[in-house]
Amino acid sequence: MEPRQQEDREIFHAGSLDKEPLKEVDEDMVSEVDLNNTVTEEEREEMENELTKLEEEITTLKQVLASKEKRHLELKQKLGITPLCELRQNFSKSWYDMQTSTAYKKTSETLSTAGQRTSAAFSNLGNAISRKFGDIRNSPSFKSFEEKVESTVSNIKQSKVGGTGGAGSFEEVLSSAAQASSQDTPTNNMTENNEC
Repeated sequence: MEPRQQEDREIFHAGSLDKEPLKEVDEDMVSEVDLNNTVTEEEREEMENELTKLEEEITTLKQVLASKEKRHLELKQKLGITPLCELRQNFSKSWYDMQTSTAYKKTSETLSTAGQRTSAAFSNLGNAISRKFGDIRNSPSFKSFEEKVESTVSNIKQSKVGGTGGAGSFEEVLSSAAQASSQDTPTNNMTENNEC
């Protein structure tokens, strides 16, 4: 067993660091680590030279980029291109790209089809309601009701036109018309039990 492993085991078995004093790292282990990571002097110089060249290139590229950005800004100002114009152009381009995308086209077609179906459903519903109202209007009970309303209106008109000035108020005429219509209406035979 190597000395380092034995030290680790002794510390582990001791249960606490206080009981066992810490031992310094073995010099053999340090030399093994250094041997694995050692670089020759020539390689080190080459790497330092390459690092220096890279730093110089990065600095040069930064300067070139700053110069290009300055020229870019100057040209935009001369052409009258403002940030608002750029934003508008970017938005227009994005909108165009989105409209030409396959997903947008499919979604648009689906929504169009759904809208047509919804429109047809509402149209059918409207036609059905119109037919129902027509059926109701042609029913005998509605015709009877309509006749009663017409007779009440004509009675009111006659009392207004043909009656004397002190014949009564409008409420009295309405109540008399209601009494007359209730006498004409046949009563339904309903049982007294109103159980649900």
